[in-house]
Amino acid sequence: MDLFAPQHLILILLILVLMFGGKKIPELMRGLGKGIREFNDAKNDIKKGIEDHVNDTTPNKPTNTTDSK
Repeated sequence: MDLFAPQHLILILLILVLMFGGKKIPELMRGLGKGIREFNDAKNDIKKGIEDHVNDTTPNKPTNTTDSK
C-alpha cells in the first residue's frame, strides 16, 4: 500500500480545504515553503562550515626538503 497514493492526497487536500478554507491555503503553503527554504539554507550553511573546518584542519602533504646533490 502506497503512502501517497492519489486517493490519499485528494483526501488530505479535501481535509485542508475544510479545515482552513480556500483563502488560507495559499498563505499556509507560502509559510511552509519559506520554512523549508530557511531549513535548507541553515543545513547548507552548517554543511559548508563543517567542510571548511575539515579542509582547514587537514594536514598538508609533506614537501621534499632534502637537497639531492
